[in-house]
Amino acid sequence: MTSEPETVATPGTGPQEDSTEAGSREDPAGPGPRGESAEAGPKADEGDEDALFWSLDDLKALDFDPLLTTLLREEPVARIRLPFGEGTAWLVTRYDDVKQVTSDPRLSRRALAEREVTSGSPHAIAAKHAALNYTDPPHLNTLRRVVARAFTGRSMERLWPMARRRADSLLDGMERNGPPGDLMQHLHGPFPLSVVCDLLGLPEDERAGMTSWANVIMAPRLAPARSEEARATVRDVVVGLLDRRRTEPGEDLAGVLAAAVKDAEISDDEAVSLATAILVSGAHAVRNNSANMVYALLTHPEQLARLRAEPRMLPQAVEELLRYIPHRNGVGLPRIATEDLEVGGVRIRAGEAVYCSYLSANRDPAVFTDPHTLDLEREAVTHLSFGFGPHHCVGAMLARMESEVMIATLLDRYPRLALAVPPEEIAWEEGALIRGPKTLPVRW
Repeated sequence: MTSEPETVATPGTGPQEDSTEAGSREDPAGPGPRGESAEAGPKADEGDEDALFWSLDDLKALDFDPLLTTLLREEPVARIRLPFGEGTAWLVTRYDDVKQVTSDPRLSRRALAEREVTSGSPHAIAAKHAALNYTDPPHLNTLRRVVARAFTGRSMERLWPMARRRADSLLDGMERNGPPGDLMQHLHGPFPLSVVCDLLGLPEDERAGMTSWANVIMAPRLAPARSEEARATVRDVVVGLLDRRRTEPGEDLAGVLAAAVKDAEISDDEAVSLATAILVSGAHAVRNNSANMVYALLTHPEQLARLRAEPRMLPQAVEELLRYIPHRNGVGLPRIATEDLEVGGVRIRAGEAVYCSYLSANRDPAVFTDPHTLDLEREAVTHLSFGFGPHHCVGAMLARMESEVMIATLLDRYPRLALAVPPEEIAWEEGALIRGPKTLPVRW
């Protein structure tokens, strides 16, 4: 992974916080590594000449984006322009402001489906007219209720022992070939795919290639055409599975969605979109996020030792890892203001796009003491890594369970687990929406 800023996160400290690294509006000819003046690009309307261009260059390892650090401190509601799409948008970075934006009904995701806005991706990852993320209440509530039937606490309890056995089986295979062993190949890649496919009800013989397709879909900036092709391929697999569930009902997620279509709760397109989103996120996002967690622990030995000494604190440790790790590059989907409103003392006009950074909200010093430090004993404060409000991630419970299983299994089996190479030699994904290592070689 290459990135222009040279800030390096040292264990126990955060990245350097030099505001000049975020770029300058005053010198368009000399942009900083992550942000620059928007003079060179199109303007949405009058007054956008001061928008920052956020280039979304790849960052090193788990370095925190210096532009977000600067905006959080100096301009928490800022006008930005991203590499794709049209015009400019607002970016909100403070914790309280992010919570306001994500829960304010005057800010709509449905309105986004009809708009082309400045974006970090050359195309939409999900179908705009059927996806959960492009829906507002009250219909959003219906979609979430349907999906929630497969994400109950009881279903997670049922999946836990199955997941633990799967993790042990995968690590048995790694031991037969190592040490050293690549955790991306032997655990973080196949494990989340197996769990989400079990949840969905996708047969073993239809899972081949699913991880690589998901990775291509979630790295659209590198090869937009290949990303579109991969999305179509995964969609075909999902359509076939849902078609079978109409005549072969099941208790898996595909069965739940097929039954909801039959009962006219949701449409065919919505069922396909929901299943595809959960499959792709499960195969890709959890893969990278869980690997980031293990990397963070192995590069913070004092925190790892604390967790080993008190394994019961694992759920708390996972929450702090979720808060600390900058799991994505850039931001997700914006919302469109349906009327004038104020956020953080800034007037947002009807029709303007508003992005939120959950990453910066998780590093807000007004909420988290010493926010750039990984502290597994941190007093509980709700992080925003799974979002907030009506669009809070429906798979959060599953993602937490998978992360806990993987970390617990590694700690139980390998008391001397360590990276097999220096941290600076780890290769990282390039051009991806979700950050993570390409390989994670370890010894034990």
